[in-house]
Amino acid sequence: MGRTCRGLRAWRARKETHGTKETRRAPAALTRLIRYADDFVVCFEYRHEAEAFDQALKARLAKYGLEVAADKTKTLRFGRNGGPYNGRFDFLGFEFYWEPDRKGQPRVKRRTATKKWLAGKQRIRDWIQEHRHDRLRRTMKTLRAKLQGTWNYYGLIGNYRRMKLTYEETRRSLHKWLNRRGQRRSMSWRAVDRLMERFQIPRPRIVEKTGRKMPCQQEFSFCQRILGFPFPGKRPAAHARAS
Repeated sequence: MGRTCRGLRAWRARKETHGTKETRRAPAALTRLIRYADDFVVCFEYRHEAEAFDQALKARLAKYGLEVAADKTKTLRFGRNGGPYNGRFDFLGFEFYWEPDRKGQPRVKRRTATKKWLAGKQRIRDWIQEHRHDRLRRTMKTLRAKLQGTWNYYGLIGNYRRMKLTYEETRRSLHKWLNRRGQRRSMSWRAVDRLMERFQIPRPRIVEKTGRKMPCQQEFSFCQRILGFPFPGKRPAAHARAS
């Protein structure tokens, strides 16, 4: 009886490991899908698997009259050992890239995507110009909420420089447009600083805590269901290719 049980357990182990004839063969390399709503990044260990996935995705979406946004889709190298051949990509308003840290070790860095950053500064300038004649208390209260929301979302480790530049651009816009509310120039730089301090305009700060993962969800069933493209189970992420 003991030998029979051991034999059954061994047979079940082989079946679970190698599968049956009806089971799809999963990619041999490591794979990971990171998705938020309709934006996703798919990571592969080998380039030919990334290209196969790209073709399968386009063919599958075409059956439903859909297509992938060509200006937001690309295949690139993105790995620890990629060196100068690593690419950069934007995801959820951030630019992801590799760069050595203070100890010289390669690390994935994140900063506000350039298009988002420039557009955000322009929106702040336009908003201050448009509302320069409103009641000062109301204007500063709304500005405080806008900047606090910006710091809460973009306050990731390594992104302080671009947040600081956004803050300085806001300060310059206040100095420029508040001085154009009347015929006389009445707002000095020191007065602008006192005004921002009086209404508690928040300065940029890092809100991300070390040791915590990004709020992105791993969702393998999405591509399995839409594409019929087989993915392995829970396995560590690959670092050589990203799509």
